[in-house]
Amino acid sequence: MTLSPLRQGLSRCFTEEQLGRIRRTRVLIAGCGGLGSNMAQMLVRSGFQNLTLIDFDVVDNSNLNRQFFFPDQLGKAKTQALAENLLRLEPDLKLRLLPCRLTGAETAALAEKCDILAEAFDGPESKAAFVRAAAATGKPVVCAAGLAGYGNTDQIRVRKVGSRIFAVGDGYTSIENSPPLAPRVMVAAAKEADLVLQLTLEGSAHAG
Repeated sequence: MTLSPLRQGLSRCFTEEQLGRIRRTRVLIAGCGGLGSNMAQMLVRSGFQNLTLIDFDVVDNSNLNRQFFFPDQLGKAKTQALAENLLRLEPDLKLRLLPCRLTGAETAALAEKCDILAEAFDGPESKAAFVRAAAATGKPVVCAAGLAGYGNTDQIRVRKVGSRIFAVGDGYTSIENSPPLAPRVMVAAAKEADLVLQLTLEGSAHAG
């Protein structure tokens, strides 16, 4: 079997055992905006193949400053547009696309088919509802709060909340007071993706 260029390159970064673990790990990404779309591409670039992508929104011109979309995708469902871009990186992906709003009740059901749950919503209410429902599943949860504006990227840190919840951000900046801009958003997205990779390689994610 001929490996894709990405997989050939990844073989220089990881052992076969590590790549196998990465490929088996199923990640749910709730929200495909600045955090979610960039987290997804970083995970694919790290070898992850099995992603569930959830977002009810469509690509808008206000998204292009920080999200992994392009002008010719305006008006498309974010889940579909993101899938197109990810498949250009790695054609051999297993993507589950859910273009809908996520409720707390649905989170538990979706978590049964995933190993790590990643929150990437904009609004604080949606974030809190997802984290509460996700935490109740007992699966590792990666979330973010406080990444708007510019400057002070060193303040975007990882905090452990309880035994299985990991929060990225400075904990106080809000898009209600400062605009979401590419540098800080991508720093936070990178830290979320790095946490998913760390949890996977260290065995904290129990892939089926």
